[in-house]
Amino acid sequence: MQLVFFLEEASAKALLQELLPRFLPDIETPLFIVFEGKQDLEKQLPRKLRNWQQPNSRFVVLRDKDSGNCCEVKEKLRNLSREGGHPQTLIRIACRELESWYLGDLAAVEKALSARGAAKQQTNLKFRNPDKLGNPVQELTRLAPSYQKIAGSRAMGKVMTREGNTSHSFNVFIKGIISLLKS
Repeated sequence: MQLVFFLEEASAKALLQELLPRFLPDIETPLFIVFEGKQDLEKQLPRKLRNWQQPNSRFVVLRDKDSGNCCEVKEKLRNLSREGGHPQTLIRIACRELESWYLGDLAAVEKALSARGAAKQQTNLKFRNPDKLGNPVQELTRLAPSYQKIAGSRAMGKVMTREGNTSHSFNVFIKGIISLLKS
């Protein structure tokens, strides 16, 4: 089976290229289709799915929630997948942004981004549910001033763990991938 990811941005690819082989060592190397933002993803998704030629492929769409309504964003992507002829596409939303996932594992932030003392802040109220933070990038940059999206995502992918990550949307994403691979 070929796992194909449709991603809003290059930082998601940088993260997943490092993270997935560690979490799921038995999977075939996934394909990553990176778009230039959410509008580009939504515009091209039906056509990309409709024209996909490789049999035995499973699809995953990952998009940031940003300031949208999670259920509405997910339903829109579900409809676009149906339009593309692949209603079984796994749709996952990073709430609010990919950086929320990083803030769910501050030990990894400390290690990957040289953010001294970040790990001990995991019990602070705002980091117990980082998906609810208004501006995760700003919070991450406060902890790790040198953070850059692609390099930082690649570094986080090398050290993030599944155990104890407080980002609900990250955990739902991982469980969804595991479930998809088992089906």
